[in-house]
Amino acid sequence: MGHDTGNSVLEDVRVLEVGGEIGAWCGKLLADMGADVVKVEPCDGDPTRTYEPFYGNESGPDRSLFFWHYNTNKRSVTLDIESESGQQVFRNLANRADVIVDSAPPGYLPSLGLGYGDLSASNASLVMASITPFGQDGPYRDFASTDLTALAFGGPVWSCGYDDHDIPPVRGGGNQAYHTVGHYAVIGIMTALVHRQFTGTGQYIDANMHAALNITTEAATYSWLVAGDTVQRQTGRHASVIPTPQAQVLCKDGRYVNVGIGARTEEQWFHLLAWMEEEGLVENLGEYLSYPSREAMRRGDPDAMAQQRRVAETLRKMAAKTDSYDLFTRAQELGFQWGIINSPEDVLNDPHFKARDFPVEVEHPELGETFVYPGAPYRLTKSPWRIAKRAPLLGEHNEQVYLGDLGMTEECLAELRAEGVV
Repeated sequence: MGHDTGNSVLEDVRVLEVGGEIGAWCGKLLADMGADVVKVEPCDGDPTRTYEPFYGNESGPDRSLFFWHYNTNKRSVTLDIESESGQQVFRNLANRADVIVDSAPPGYLPSLGLGYGDLSASNASLVMASITPFGQDGPYRDFASTDLTALAFGGPVWSCGYDDHDIPPVRGGGNQAYHTVGHYAVIGIMTALVHRQFTGTGQYIDANMHAALNITTEAATYSWLVAGDTVQRQTGRHASVIPTPQAQVLCKDGRYVNVGIGARTEEQWFHLLAWMEEEGLVENLGEYLSYPSREAMRRGDPDAMAQQRRVAETLRKMAAKTDSYDLFTRAQELGFQWGIINSPEDVLNDPHFKARDFPVEVEHPELGETFVYPGAPYRLTKSPWRIAKRAPLLGEHNEQVYLGDLGMTEECLAELRAEGVV
């Protein structure tokens, strides 16, 4: 379950999460740091409960592995917020909340009388973050977007792909667009909570995925803004105005290692030459002694470019006769920033991750099984990250939240169930 040496940093923070897929990562980050995150779902369940793959290849509202990953530590209640009764219940929940994570389309909650202006009128300390593709206003406000189209439209996809530009750009996998805006939303929420400590008042956060992606396009945006240069995508390496040598080498065991530019300093350059000579791959060492500095590479110096290409070809020969882990560990011993291109199973079996207790076991009592999950992205010595419980079953916490937290009577809850409100 992870380390448990103190109180979680967000232990007393109560969060409501409502809306779509785009906000789930934000809610998970808060929940895994100890916030009490209540996921408010439609009565038939959040749509991501239908996402494949399913546990045991059998579909069901509680069997989506996608949903499992994005909803650890959360509680689930069902609620029809389009009904008058449901809206009143939501207002009652919001009155006792510290934070609302809203990823519904712009204007949707305000149209129900559940916007920030409505809810903060009776809870002035409320912090609300709305996470949408294009923000709450502007000409694209109501445009639809997925993770793929957001990465394309925001700019990152331009820099991702292959040297052969006849091949279209490539989107990075793993819901990077949703994660990026989720991180910025968490930063905004944490900043607003600190501000609230001093002022007693909350505030509204408009998290815009389109903008969040554009400011995380590495050198692409400012290369154009400052120098008027356009970067070009390259296979397995940074997009660059000036093409750079190949960065990936195929090893004897069939795995790739990313070597970047090989050597980043003059000292590393001579270490690399000595290593290649030791392997019997350098016939005339004198041809290699001139160090192609990064400045020369940026200028496109032809001699530096030729030198890098020569070494890149020799590296490919060295990799072809060496297993990936041996190549990686020897390179790291020499101070090179090389890395193996790991598959998901390779990552969880990595000895470094294991030594740091990164893979964590999470119990699913209803299935009588325990599963391995990815672990902590950071460690706070006095406020530990922790997966305390698996993703909630649909409506698992209705009674706990409605009867326990809100103090409803059983008769009232029964009425809401009969009306299809919960």
